[in-house]
Amino acid sequence: MFSIEDKKIGDGSPVFIVFEAGPTHNGIESAKELVKYAAKAGADGIKFQILDPERLVPDKTQEFNYEILVNKETGKTRTITESLYDILMRRYLTFDQWRQVKKYCDELGIIFFSTATFIEEVDFLKDIGADTIKICSGDVNHFPFIRYCAKTGMSIQLDTGNATIGEVEKAYDEVLKAGNNRIIIHNCPSGYPARLQSINLRIIPNLKQMFACPIAFSDHTPGWDMDIAAVALGANIVEKTITLDRATPSVEHIFSLEPEDMKKFVKSIRDLEIALGNNRKIISDTEHKMGNNARRSIVLKKDVKKGETILEDSIDYARPGNGIEPGMTDVILNKKFTKNIIKGAKLSWGDFE
Repeated sequence: MFSIEDKKIGDGSPVFIVFEAGPTHNGIESAKELVKYAAKAGADGIKFQILDPERLVPDKTQEFNYEILVNKETGKTRTITESLYDILMRRYLTFDQWRQVKKYCDELGIIFFSTATFIEEVDFLKDIGADTIKICSGDVNHFPFIRYCAKTGMSIQLDTGNATIGEVEKAYDEVLKAGNNRIIIHNCPSGYPARLQSINLRIIPNLKQMFACPIAFSDHTPGWDMDIAAVALGANIVEKTITLDRATPSVEHIFSLEPEDMKKFVKSIRDLEIALGNNRKIISDTEHKMGNNARRSIVLKKDVKKGETILEDSIDYARPGNGIEPGMTDVILNKKFTKNIIKGAKLSWGDFE
């Protein structure tokens, strides 16, 4: 277990709820609007994507396919093919603008963090006080970059995406070798939205056994059924994409949460945490005591006199269960009463030898 800013991460701590706004803002104003709604909903953190499209995607003809929502009522969708460069340019902000977003997060009490793609961006995140950084799945084998990030001391979030377990192990080891053990591994199914067959929620308990670190689930599906299941399987962090409007004709909006659902999402996770309880008892002590009203005690079926022997035909069983319990019948049979007792009385241990 470790902390990101003032939030403890790991087993025994509340689920760290992150709203992803990196792909769904289209400028500083919408970015800040998403921060406002995320904070209002009660999220612990909000994640963005700091990138330089000119440097990252020099081939401006590279295309990307994704689905958009055409009609909210009918659920009708269609596939869009667009230049990856154009998509990323919608997410581009200057360092000065990112500094403003970070300041706004601090004012609203929500933790800001981001992915980064070049070391200058990593240095910038460190400079503005970010305490954690996410490495995208496409960089899971970019060991020089991973080592650089790890040496900053920031918590390292490794996105698995389409990586193999072996590749994740190697990236994990690189972080450790750089002297950083503040690691989080994300189960992040690929696809926008993710195909059900690719989600593999059962990998979460396995990842928790394989790696000595918190495990996260990054959700790319509509609604939050998968997040509920992930938390039930032991996820320490859930990351869910948010948007101002699911019908926005751009990548990832189709499966994102709109403002009216953000608070419902957080409440669902918090309610589940309470319901999960712990693995050491079935019910609470209070519930156990209340259950005595429905249980039975040993009572007398007839009047008895001092010196008589307790026989099966002299006892009965009646509610509430705050006397000698029926399971002790064999213990008290054939003992002798120490006093006269009337029919219907609840037996106590002082009533017989």
